[in-house]
Amino acid sequence: MLKNYIKIAWRNLKKDKTFAFLNIVGLSVAFGVAILLSMAAFFELSYDKFHTNGDNIYKVYNEIQTPRGPEAGTSQPAPFANALTKEVPGISKVTRYLQDGALVMYKDKEINMSTVWVDADFFTMFSFPEFAGNSDNPLKELSNIVLSKKMATALFGDENAIDKTINILINGKETPFTVASLVENTKSNSSLEFGLAIRFENHQSYTKNKEEWDSQYHDVYVQLQNEVNAKQFEDQTKSFVDLHYKESIENLKRDGAQPDANGRYFTINLLPLKDVHYTNFQNGYAKISRTIPYLVLSVAFLILFIACVNFINMSIAKSTQRLREIGMRKTLGAQKKQLFFQFWSESLMLFSVSLFIGIGLSILFLKDFQEIFRTNVTFSMFTNPLNIILFIVVIVLVTLLVGGYPAMLMSKLSTIQSLKGKVETNGKNVVRNVLMVVQFSIAILLISGTLVLWSQLEFMRNKNLGFDKSQVIAFPIDGKMDSRRAVNLLRDQLKDNPNIISVTASDNILGLGKDGSQFSSRLGFEYKGRVVKTNMLVVDYDYIETLGLELIQGRSFDRQYPGDALGMVINESMARELDEEDPLTATIMMSDSTKYQVLGIVKDYHFESLTKSIEPLTFFMNTDWDLYYAYVKVAPENLSKSYDAIEQTWKTLEPNAKFLGSFLNDNIDRTFRSEKIMATMITSGSIIAIVLSCIGLFAISLLVVAQRTKEIGVRKVVGASISSITYLLTKDFLKLVAIAFVIAAPVAWWLMNQWLQDYVYRIDLSIWIFALAGLLTVLIALFTVGVKTLKAAMQNPVKSLKTE
Repeated sequence: MLKNYIKIAWRNLKKDKTFAFLNIVGLSVAFGVAILLSMAAFFELSYDKFHTNGDNIYKVYNEIQTPRGPEAGTSQPAPFANALTKEVPGISKVTRYLQDGALVMYKDKEINMSTVWVDADFFTMFSFPEFAGNSDNPLKELSNIVLSKKMATALFGDENAIDKTINILINGKETPFTVASLVENTKSNSSLEFGLAIRFENHQSYTKNKEEWDSQYHDVYVQLQNEVNAKQFEDQTKSFVDLHYKESIENLKRDGAQPDANGRYFTINLLPLKDVHYTNFQNGYAKISRTIPYLVLSVAFLILFIACVNFINMSIAKSTQRLREIGMRKTLGAQKKQLFFQFWSESLMLFSVSLFIGIGLSILFLKDFQEIFRTNVTFSMFTNPLNIILFIVVIVLVTLLVGGYPAMLMSKLSTIQSLKGKVETNGKNVVRNVLMVVQFSIAILLISGTLVLWSQLEFMRNKNLGFDKSQVIAFPIDGKMDSRRAVNLLRDQLKDNPNIISVTASDNILGLGKDGSQFSSRLGFEYKGRVVKTNMLVVDYDYIETLGLELIQGRSFDRQYPGDALGMVINESMARELDEEDPLTATIMMSDSTKYQVLGIVKDYHFESLTKSIEPLTFFMNTDWDLYYAYVKVAPENLSKSYDAIEQTWKTLEPNAKFLGSFLNDNIDRTFRSEKIMATMITSGSIIAIVLSCIGLFAISLLVVAQRTKEIGVRKVVGASISSITYLLTKDFLKLVAIAFVIAAPVAWWLMNQWLQDYVYRIDLSIWIFALAGLLTVLIALFTVGVKTLKAAMQNPVKSLKTE
């Protein structure tokens, strides 16, 4: 029986090659795209799930109620972790975690490595597969380090790295360390990435800050005991907070802060490890968002759904051509279940062929997919038995539901109706029309989303950020040389180059540089009986001039005034924070009893992401503080030549340091990476969805025209024009587009408006965006249907009337 089903199914598919071809193309593309997108989505949702103790590991963060509203952050002081372990019960293990580059030297090699400064418990808490060496506790000794396999190869080549001694530059001194262990390269779905791990106590800032509760500069992870949950632990930290942050809480009350719903001004909270990758601290709270992976899954589902709708619609429309076959089979004794399995076997054959082609397409385009969406996903990540079983179950359900529905409809037809060759189609048309409305709605939704996403992206890219980003090259200051001396030498060697306008430096970079670094520094101090907080930036001379910042009051740092080392320049937001009639009269007393005088005020500019409002910012010129990034402003002519000159000069100063220069406009563009990926993804999804919709629409138009061929001939004989016949055949489709627009436009507006709320600076949603999406959908539908209907309308009526 099964063999007979397959044989008849094959014959029917061969009989109507157009129907089979259109379905196979649509389903194959949908399966291929859905497989790739689903893999990417599940990969993004898998971050940090490979750690054995992951369910009990949390990142510590604080929520503080300030006079300006709530603030949240993860930075902790150096004594915090040890005190928390001793004073609050429930902790099994704890580690401090600080990401900071380190210059590693071995023989004649110098490599600036991505480094994490952690405590001894780090490798017993987190499950990083070991490659070689000490497996128990590799960081038990202060002089031990752990390298990734990649960094070990870069440093030692084919040599055995275990027990080798290397030097690391700390506080300007080369300090020896021993390689205790090697671990496999950090997994691409890990939020904890490093090439080198070293004990926290070795960090250059540790000695001066190990007892300071006011200096917060690293993260803390805790592993709770099995019987303790996060809520219990958070409740037990109240007395700890009241003890160690008593003065801070009193200052918050004094300055007018309002307590939270529980009457607390300062709380310690735990963020599960599985949520760390998806968390942003915005508007004073920890905001967990998995929007991008779920959006990828949604697009995959919508594309597959459109292909399935095409199949159902074409199957229902085509069923009228098989009525007599159904009637004859029933007359000869065929039962409903036999007819069902016959028609379902045809669907199953189509789906099977399409699935294999789709898998082949996903394999073929995997590399391109990885580049476009910047993902490291591979098929090997999803070849475990559970994923394979899940995949098979999904495919069986899809084929059963999508292929089974048309099969069930055809098997339920009565013998008399079938033999007449005609059947009431109102119910079928309703189903077909509803599905097509949903299909058009999805297309309108995706087109609207694409237009809004690209509009917001272009708005951010072209927005005036308040500084010159087009002619400034920035790069990290790596190497053995003191950073300020390196900048001065760079300035001296480039001063005779006519294409170099100015050279400066700071301890931070604007945007996202090639080294992947992006961080901020904050400072708090007492001013006239209240606490004032500001972002801080350590700069060199000419920083304000090099970036083209607008000085609206006072002056910049000047070499003619040696006292400027204890001066500071502030932005407008900081001036408002000081609340002085003349901010230039303000004198700030820091915690080390050093007085700083306000020298000037610059116009507010966007030194952070456009998702944030411009906050207070203070520039310092204190020469005791290090610089980490150089900035060189170049003339607009010969940009590439200027870049090469800077690179060559830097190599003469630091021959072993890697030059990672980039223009600031490129750095700013990198900060929009997630938006670009989202826009590219939805654009690609929209194009594929539209193409699939066109395939289905074209197939339906073929069947509709074929069913009304004789009607078209009669109308032409009685004088109907080509335009009227074309309108007659297309108006039903246009009605469906209109209904889809009424449904989809409000949904698209709501979704896009919700997404835009994440941006302080955003476009205004215009009705014309959604009107354009609707118009594009109408034009696409007209073009797809019009090709066949126009041809039918122009056909000789004599030929049409002969057709039965």
